[in-house]
Amino acid sequence: MLLKAGCSCEQAKGSHTKWSHRLLNYKITVSGKDSNDAKRYQEKDVKDFLKDVREA
Repeated sequence: MLLKAGCSCEQAKGSHTKWSHRLLNYKITVSGKDSNDAKRYQEKDVKDFLKDVREA
């Protein structure tokens, strides 16, 4: 979802990744590997981040 929206990813500590978009001035951190289920609060963070990308 984040890659399709044009976001870029950088590695953080352990299995965490930091996601950013050129139109936004903040990043979100997502834990776990790509195949893992996201935690509920992370799902909300990703949805809010994608909403901000669409509105930018």
